[in-house]
Amino acid sequence: MFTDAIHTLPRGFAAIETASKAIRFSMPSDLQTGALLKALVGSKPGARVLELGTGTGLATAWLLAGMDANATLLSIDNDAKYQAVADNILGDDTRLQLHCTDAGNWLENAQDQQFDLIFADAWPGKYANLDATLGTLKTGGLYVIDDMLPQPNWPDGHGDNVDRLVADLESRDDLHVARLAWSTGILLATKK
Repeated sequence: MFTDAIHTLPRGFAAIETASKAIRFSMPSDLQTGALLKALVGSKPGARVLELGTGTGLATAWLLAGMDANATLLSIDNDAKYQAVADNILGDDTRLQLHCTDAGNWLENAQDQQFDLIFADAWPGKYANLDATLGTLKTGGLYVIDDMLPQPNWPDGHGDNVDRLVADLESRDDLHVARLAWSTGILLATKK
């Protein structure tokens, strides 16, 4: 029978999950989202990948699990406490570069950068700095965002932010957009 059960977790996942609980990190990535990220990045040999919002590294672990030996992952977060978990557990992977900085400022100054896949799991790159983010996405590149379905940790009025973002992305003529009412709600876009 076909189910949403995930049977194989990436290297470091259990340790990251344990450390996340110990520091009360309350925004973990969903298992189905992680499995999708692994599959998507696996379609991009030698990819340059950008993750906006490392958190403690749960999605980072999934991305690394799907990447080939020639791919690289730049993961940005502005919280050193959370990102340190990812660094301690995944930092020995030479394909991974962690940056602790304001992603919005970084994006606005990174227009010479080009990525094959962007997973935007933070305010910058999703609800702010969207044009700068999409400006770093290669033609044929994938832009992935999650948490598009109502979540228990959403602040009041956040549904309006989601609606505006989805409407903006779907109105662009440089993207092919698919909404997936699955996992936490995924929006997947390919740059034309």
